[in-house]
Amino acid sequence: MVLSCRLLCMAVIVTITAPGCNKTSRVPEPGIAENRSGNRILYIGTYTEKEAHVTGKATGIYIYEMNAESGQLSLVDSSPATTNPSYLAVHSGKNLLYAVNETGSGSSNSSGNVSAFHIRDGGRKLELINSVSSVGSYPCYISIDNTARYAMAANYGSGTVALFPINADGSLKEATSVDQHTGRGQTGRQESAHAHMIIPSPDSIHVYACDLGTDKVYCYSVDTLNSTLISSGPAYKTIPGAGPRHLTFHPERNIAYIVNELNGTIEAVKIDSLSGSMKRFQVISTKPLTKSRDASCADIHITPSGKYLYASNRGEINNIAMYSVNPETGELDLTGHQQVKGITPRSFAIDPSGNFLLVANQDSDNIITFRIDQDTGRLIDTGFEVIVPTPVCLKFLE
Repeated sequence: MVLSCRLLCMAVIVTITAPGCNKTSRVPEPGIAENRSGNRILYIGTYTEKEAHVTGKATGIYIYEMNAESGQLSLVDSSPATTNPSYLAVHSGKNLLYAVNETGSGSSNSSGNVSAFHIRDGGRKLELINSVSSVGSYPCYISIDNTARYAMAANYGSGTVALFPINADGSLKEATSVDQHTGRGQTGRQESAHAHMIIPSPDSIHVYACDLGTDKVYCYSVDTLNSTLISSGPAYKTIPGAGPRHLTFHPERNIAYIVNELNGTIEAVKIDSLSGSMKRFQVISTKPLTKSRDASCADIHITPSGKYLYASNRGEINNIAMYSVNPETGELDLTGHQQVKGITPRSFAIDPSGNFLLVANQDSDNIITFRIDQDTGRLIDTGFEVIVPTPVCLKFLE
């Protein structure tokens, strides 16, 4: 394989390892990389400051271009300086990107922020629009509905979720609705509510919020007249002590898969399309059979085809659990584990084509590209790696 590179003066180093070839090359200077037809733009959320669980080293949101044929990443640019833009949401149709600014303290009165950006130059530039309070501490997740009328954020520290109307120019209004989760679980990490994710269903009729502290997945609808979150009935209760963190939706069926951080499992649930209620039909482990240690699960995604699903284990395991999905029932079958060549796979993303899976290793400052075997779902190491300081979230511009 021939790898071409332009040696330019800049501080960021990208390590590229192709089969049979070891090279360290400097990436193109931000903003001058060539536009190549069919390639993907990737946004990377990071930590920029020291927090209790991480020493942030980054400067903001990084923009990379992924070669659609090989999966190789090249640095394009970075955002204007912004604090701890750990989690991102992208609305490609509106050319908008939103980020949480994950800050706070032990006080429920402290607050992080959420920020809005315009996507410019075909995805290669970000322009800050505005920032508003997240109305809670340590916001760790943000999403937007299909119409780009609302952004939603989950505040881990305060256990709250908030709704933010989006103006016509993409800017965020102050939160118009905040819901306080209450209760606690049975483990030391569950001393109070810890909202970890809020996401609309694919049809934007329902909104779901995973709360690690209360072992619940809350279901809401959005009152568009008053711009408020309305409870849609009793919350779904996971296995006690599970610690629900994230979920992903099956692309063709009324099924969701919830990854539990604390007990290392995935709960597969059927969703009532009218009420939004969930009913469990499978629980499956994310851990290798020989591992009894904490999985500290972080992320979960399913391929666009619905054939394969993946979940990340952190802690001392540091791998991706791989599953095939039964096309009739939606049940999962564990097919193996892939080591991530790094430490703390906080997030991963499947590119829109379903051909590649990229892993962000938060504590080893690297992103690894795997190719997805379309016949088996197994992850194949491409040899491509980029060095990114404390990466947290990966989002593609579709």
